[in-house]
Amino acid sequence: MSILRFNTKVFFDFGARRELAGELAALGIERPLFITDKGIVAAGVLDQALESWSGDRPIFDATPPNPTEAAALAGAALYRERDCDGIVGIGGGASLDLAKAVAILTTNPHPLWDFCNRHAQPRSIIDPARLVLVPTTSGSGSEVGRSAVMIFDNGVKAGVGCPTIVTAAICDPELTLGLPPSLTAATGTDALSHCVETFCSPTVNPPADAIALDGLRRIVAAIERACANGQDRDARWDMMMGSVEGAIAFQKGMGAVHALSHPLGAYGFHHGTLNAILLPHVVAHNRDHIGAAKCAAMRDAMGLAGDADLPAAFDALNARIGVPRTLSAIGADPATFDAVAEAALSDNAHKTNPRPTTAADYRRLLDAAF
Repeated sequence: MSILRFNTKVFFDFGARRELAGELAALGIERPLFITDKGIVAAGVLDQALESWSGDRPIFDATPPNPTEAAALAGAALYRERDCDGIVGIGGGASLDLAKAVAILTTNPHPLWDFCNRHAQPRSIIDPARLVLVPTTSGSGSEVGRSAVMIFDNGVKAGVGCPTIVTAAICDPELTLGLPPSLTAATGTDALSHCVETFCSPTVNPPADAIALDGLRRIVAAIERACANGQDRDARWDMMMGSVEGAIAFQKGMGAVHALSHPLGAYGFHHGTLNAILLPHVVAHNRDHIGAAKCAAMRDAMGLAGDADLPAAFDALNARIGVPRTLSAIGADPATFDAVAEAALSDNAHKTNPRPTTAADYRRLLDAAF
């Protein structure tokens, strides 16, 4: 039985950031803690996102490239020190996921691992801090996603299931206009992989399938334009909408791309880049189990010929937008591959891969991508 959930209120359009102050007032939040990263602050994007806010600005900007349990504890400590009454996450997927984890730890006891979906008996999250998320990339979709993906103190990278923790999302494509081509490509292929993996998941959810296909169509049509000209407003709008759509469809589950990118990401690699590298190999691995109808639907959404090779098309797109195409190009160590392959079997995304996949299969995928 499928349980269909579409939880988060989303403000979406150019200028949506100006809704922030009014939404915080409507929620009764007077002293929010702003969680972001130093790059967002230095680029002036934080000031742009907060142009409607005239109150105090306690800021936690120590978000790591891959959010950690230690950073979440530090953020929760600052929340209590500054007597805050809500949280606003502003940034890419790392900042947004970290904001979720901080919201949990403001009212729930450490360790965060006790709430992880990989825990044998995960604890319930009780009365987390109210949370508003403002994405500044078009990639993770964390603002509407169902979990916070973290690196825990035990070294595992996995998710904390929190599908209703976000009170509101404010999605303003203008906040992405200054994103450089490399980050546009890496975050955009992250969103693309979400649309593909959720669509290919065997879970029955026709509304999510339709949303994922629309996201795939938008991203493929817009990503090269957005990389070539960051000021292309139509492309930025479609990229952000495709990112939101990919994450809305998360409820179907994902597959082997994410089952591998999560343990690989624990070594410090960028999540979207890993997804881009792995996607052609995983689609080739899964092709016969995805089925002809779904492959045809993806070709149509991507504007490909009816006999086009999907894995080759994804690899060619990576090449055109300058995403690294191999794990060796980003410095992955084959000595870790056996451990990564074993860890993939425990990842939640493994459960909804279209094709039953063994540790040996995962090792072959890693070798092929290297």
